[in-house]
Amino acid sequence: MNILYRRAIRPLLFRRDPEAIHDRAISIAESTGRQSWLCSALARYSRVRDLRLATTVAGLSFENPLGLAAGFDKNGRAVRAMGALGFGHVEIGSISADRSLGNPRPRLFRIVDDCGIVVYYGLPNDGADRVAERLAGRPRTVPLGINLVNTNRGPNAPAESDQAILEDYLLAAERLTAAADYFCLNLSCPNTCDGRGFFGDRARLRSLLAEFERRHFGRPLFLKVAPFATPADLDSFLAVAHESTCVAGFAVNLPPGKSDSLVTPPEVLARMPGAVSGRPCETAINRTVKELYQNMDRQRFHLIAAGGVFSAEDAYRKIRLGASLVQLFTALIYEGPGIVPAINRDLTRLLTRDGFRNVAEAVGVDSSP
Repeated sequence: MNILYRRAIRPLLFRRDPEAIHDRAISIAESTGRQSWLCSALARYSRVRDLRLATTVAGLSFENPLGLAAGFDKNGRAVRAMGALGFGHVEIGSISADRSLGNPRPRLFRIVDDCGIVVYYGLPNDGADRVAERLAGRPRTVPLGINLVNTNRGPNAPAESDQAILEDYLLAAERLTAAADYFCLNLSCPNTCDGRGFFGDRARLRSLLAEFERRHFGRPLFLKVAPFATPADLDSFLAVAHESTCVAGFAVNLPPGKSDSLVTPPEVLARMPGAVSGRPCETAINRTVKELYQNMDRQRFHLIAAGGVFSAEDAYRKIRLGASLVQLFTALIYEGPGIVPAINRDLTRLLTRDGFRNVAEAVGVDSSP
């Protein structure tokens, strides 16, 4: 199936606008999710049921450690179909308290020579109320993570107070609690003004976490951050996280900007604003996973890692560096939906090769002192 996709389907898709194809894929997945018989047929082909892949993270049970990263399904339209596709969990969003149009188009670009995409969406989403309404009562077979962010009100909107930004996260969580199995706070979106450095002021993060504790949402909470610029930056972040009893772990966001190592010519990249997802961000994210794992309280916290996962070997590398769960998005674009069961099947082979009885035993073996 993967070969057919790469040789016959992908060349046709890549002739069209990336965002148009993305929107079409979401529509197809949404339609699939409405048909129970179709989801069941898809699950029979795609779901890999092997006890070696099963794991428990933050009190939640996962059939396998491979999840769909936030950014693909921004509004919770494809949750059921993605679960049937073989993902062990689905993370939707980012979702804000209010509806956002995001950045103007074009805002999604392919960089084929680098096996990546450039993302400049700016967090378009339907808003927490509409997404909560869509998810209410909908059946699902895998844990659902909801990625939360401050509403992007556009480049010309007046500056918001710190309290207004914090309240935006809290309102979104309040409206979506009933639908979420866990929350992930997007603290470092590279494509909005507030997102790039707002929580670099650790007092703001401390205030946000204190409010999450006070309001008792009752859902595991993960903090999504960009790779750290310095060891002091990492230390200050972990110090605040350790103070909070509601934090279950961390996820790693895209590095801002573009690496000098990209093959795509600079004059082409100059026409593509945004951050790079896919193969090019793998090294920075893997380094950050290792840094977090080595410095965090491993009895309390777990890691979710996305970025450059195109094979079981890629996923396994992140697991061995310290990730309890891994996610993908860009690989769906380049490899097609068959990549999900392929990774899960090959993960069982890698675990057996290295003598692990289950995936949890492999977590962090390459980062332990």
